[in-house]
Formats: sequence, C-alpha cells, structure tokens
Amino acid sequence: MLNIYNTLSKTKEAFKPLDGNKVRMYVCGMTVYDYCHLGHGRSMVAFDLVTRWLRKSGYELTYVRNITDIDDKIINRANENGETFDALTARMIDAMHEDERRLNILPPDQEPRATDHIAGMHAMIQTLIDKGYAYAPGNGDVYYRVGKFVGYGKLSRKKIEDLRIGARIEVDEAKQDPLDFVLWKGVKPGEPSWESPWGPGRPGWHIECSVMSTCCLGESFDIHGGGSDLEFPHHENEIAQSEAATGKQYANAWMHCGMIRINGEKMSKSLNNFFTIRDVLEKYHPEVVRYLLVASHYRSAINYSEDSLRDAKGALERFYHALRGLPRVAAKGGEAFVERFSMAMNDDFGTPEACAVLFDLVREINRLRDSDPDAAAGLAGRLRELGDVLGVLQLDADDFLRAGAEGKVDAAEVEALIQARLQARADKNWAESDRVRDQLTAMGVVLEDGKGGTTWRLAD
Repeated sequence: MLNIYNTLSKTKEAFKPLDGNKVRMYVCGMTVYDYCHLGHGRSMVAFDLVTRWLRKSGYELTYVRNITDIDDKIINRANENGETFDALTARMIDAMHEDERRLNILPPDQEPRATDHIAGMHAMIQTLIDKGYAYAPGNGDVYYRVGKFVGYGKLSRKKIEDLRIGARIEVDEAKQDPLDFVLWKGVKPGEPSWESPWGPGRPGWHIECSVMSTCCLGESFDIHGGGSDLEFPHHENEIAQSEAATGKQYANAWMHCGMIRINGEKMSKSLNNFFTIRDVLEKYHPEVVRYLLVASHYRSAINYSEDSLRDAKGALERFYHALRGLPRVAAKGGEAFVERFSMAMNDDFGTPEACAVLFDLVREINRLRDSDPDAAAGLAGRLRELGDVLGVLQLDADDFLRAGAEGKVDAAEVEALIQARLQARADKNWAESDRVRDQLTAMGVVLEDGKGGTTWRLAD
C-alpha cells in the first residue's frame, strides 16, 4: 500500500485514487524567462520519480505539468533582450526540454501553457465575480476577495489575522483588503495584453494553475505537487480560487519537494546564488547530477556542494563496477531486495532506504561474481530494473566509468598500452609491466585487473 505525506493534512495517508486505478497529477512547472537552475531540476526529478513509481506500481497516471509563459519577469527579460516575450519563452522552453532529456526526465503527458488558456481564465474569474469571491474595481484589474473564503490558510496553516499584520495596499492598487490578490491585471504601456470583459490585460499568476489543472484533469484530482516554496501563497491561492469556483475539493493530496540550498539559503535567481542545470552538467555527468537529486528524500532539503556531487559520483561508480563485465540478461532472483525496495518506495517514496537496498544488492552481486556468474548476472539485471525506477543505471558500465575521457586521453593509445602491459606480464617482464602501468597512471588512467580481463577508467 502506497502512503504519501499530504501537506494538507500534515500526515502520511494511504493513497487511494479518486477513480479506480487512474491517477491524475498536476505539478507547477517553470516560469520560462531564463535557463533552469538546479532547484528547478530538483522539482522536475522529484516528480519524475513519483511518475515512475506510480506507473511501476500499476497505476494509470496522467501527469500534467504547466508552463508559465507570461509574467513580469518574462516581460522584463524580453525587454532587456530587445525581443518579444514569445520569442524568449520559445527559446527557454527548448532549453528546458534539453535539460530534461539530459537528466533522463520523462516528459509529462500534457504541458499546458498559460497563454493558451486565457479564455478559461476569463470564465473562472467571471464565476468568482458572480459568486462574490472576486471584484473588478473598474481600473482594469480584478481581485480575489480572500476574506470571503472560509478556510483560507488550511494548506499552509497561516491565519488571516496574522497575515493582515503589516500588510498594506500599494498606492497603485485598488484592493478592498491588503490580502486580496490579483486575478487579472489591467494593461500597462508596452506590455503584451489580451482582451477581456474588464479591459485589455493579462492574467495574475495564481489563476493560471487553477484553470490549467481543472481544464486538463477535472475539478477534483488526485495529486497536486510543486516545490515547498510554492505552498504559500501560490498553492493556498489556488485552493481558494478553485474551491470557491467549483464548490468541490480541489486536490486530494498535496506533495511538496524540498529546496536545493547553498550555505543554508534556498537556491534561487532572486538571491543570485544559483547554478543552472547546464552549468553543473559542464562539470558532472548527467547521471551523477540525477543521483544527487534522487538519493535524498524528496521532501528534504539538499545542500549543494562539490563534495555532495563527488559522493554521488562515487555511489554510481560502485553500482557500475558491479555491473561491469556481466552480460545484460533479464532480472532474476533477488526477490527479497525487490520487497525491501518496494516497501521503501511505498513509504512516501523513501529513496534513501531504496538506495541502501541497491548497495546491499551490489554486495551480493560482487559476492557471487566468481562463484556463480549466472546468478550474479540475474541480480545485475535486477539492479538495473530497480535503478530504472530512480532513472539511473541504464548506461553501459564502461561508458559511464570512462565518461569524460574523450579529449583527455586517447582511448586507442590506452588500449594499446594495456595490451603491451598484458604481454609484458605474460613474458614475466615485471619491470616493463610496471613501467607501462606507471605511464598509464601518469595519464590519469586507473587499471582494474579482474577475472574477465583488465578494464580502465579515468581517475577522479
């Protein structure tokens, strides 16, 4: 039985889909004004992991992750670049998809864009006005009346009375209450805009997700996810809008992944302490970066450092060394490992415990490698099968272990030197054998002699 920590109830709950075996999941995606940083990668990988386990468990999943392709940051960046907002977002969406492919992230089933759902936003806003939950003061804006929604703050556990302390209305706003938030923004000079019943303008941030999620998945669905930084106000406001408009519970379970932190602070563009995904991939293999992101529990924060990436690389090297030299065969044996792995993943996607199972499986493969190579090969297939749930261990072992060698050493020269060393050993010319090994060491090549022959990799 799968149990998921529900941010709404602040407890783990047995997961039961609303519609039989079908699962509908919506995750807040990127605002595409710049390249994705590693914090975005954390969210994408976390819900890719959820996607993989739900499907591995036999659920029929529909996964929707939106794109915010209009907002202040997009408009400002496009103006800075001297390009149209849609030219900017098109480039950034292509870059995001490239980052996803490199990190082995499966594409969502649907990827709606805010600018394709303007009409739906108009309809929901009008419904909220008709029900008294929203108002148009006549200046082109439309605001949500927070004080009218009973239960505002139930996700974040914030109280309206506390939120009002210190809140104020800006000079250019026409709010009735400082807590009211904008649903539709009247046009400003030089901004892109769309016609609406309240005049030309563009949507507020929160209304986008309420409309895209309900359009794609219905008025109530199983899982709503995103980064923990979205819990308030974004997700709180989504609940208020959606449930006021439909009269139904919006999402059955809320999942929030932890942040990437640097020196104790959240990685973010606003703090200028971020590394883009492509920055990190310049130095580290994509699978190393992915493993860093899945090895920690999805709700925990990850402290980013060179040491943490080296640890992830070392873990993957242990896995691939176990796979090295064994034929690719179907998974066989190791049922106890599968049971332990499943228990870990069914306990709120417990990847630290799942990874520990993989390390135990590696020890068993290494134990059996010489005495029972067929059993070791079957367990190696099992290791790849379980690794696939985490999105790792699908590469050729030698290719991974030699990753980064291109441009640093000549593979043909390395192979020729290895053969020369093997011949020297066959001739019992130990001095020549040692000399060749020292030459390879000086080139940054590590040799590993095993029953199946001599293999090589680059030194760390």
